[in-house]
Amino acid sequence: MLQGLPGSIRGSLPRSLGADMKYTVVIPTYNEAHNLPPLVEAIRKLPHDFHLIIVDDNSPDGSGKLAEDLAKAHPQRMTVLHRPAKLGLGSAYRLGFAQALQHGANAIAQMDADFSHPPEKLSELAEALQSCDVAMGSRYVPGGAVDRNWPAWRKGLSAFGNWYARTILGIPVRDVTGGFRMWRCEALQAMPFQQGNSQGYIFQVEMAYLAHRLGFAIREIPFYFADRHQGQSKMSLRIQLEAAYKVWLIRFAYASLRPIK
Repeated sequence: MLQGLPGSIRGSLPRSLGADMKYTVVIPTYNEAHNLPPLVEAIRKLPHDFHLIIVDDNSPDGSGKLAEDLAKAHPQRMTVLHRPAKLGLGSAYRLGFAQALQHGANAIAQMDADFSHPPEKLSELAEALQSCDVAMGSRYVPGGAVDRNWPAWRKGLSAFGNWYARTILGIPVRDVTGGFRMWRCEALQAMPFQQGNSQGYIFQVEMAYLAHRLGFAIREIPFYFADRHQGQSKMSLRIQLEAAYKVWLIRFAYASLRPIK
């Protein structure tokens, strides 16, 4: 792989994006009623005209109903997809990505609803997409960091998870488990992302590996990962164990993929 700018991986050079670019942000929700209104407002104030797709998993706290009310207030800026139960992060993103592609998005972002991914960084990811196929928010490149209040064991677990995944898969990305990203639609359309069934942050690993195997240009943008403002973390021991062994499954499942010429 050719060396590029710091925080970049050079693949095929993408064409420049036009002023009429259509940006979509996919946000899965489960019990995010406290976070959703301020997050929507923060994104609405950004200079880029981001359309939001909220994928709600029948949240007991009424996040889905609240999202519908917000969509009625901003009908040109929001779409709400409802699912009958908590079906997993990966399938939520697959559904949201498919919906965005179907409705003509040119670039598709993914982010959490809990403010751990700073909404103001969406504009920086959009600008970075001028020179890459996927812009990844990164906690582990210079300028990035995890929450300063995290205990040492949690920082260590996050750092080890990234090292483990990128070492086994050979991905030259520092934050391979991160979920704050923006994709060119051409990249997503070329990736068999609908074939996977990974959930939790292993979905992020799978997508990063697919992008790398297909030779897409990746750029990491540093950001500070703050712990969630409201509610409880969705991370569980089951998700962590799934990630540990599915990294190997991912490696063998996509070993035959080659860069797109």
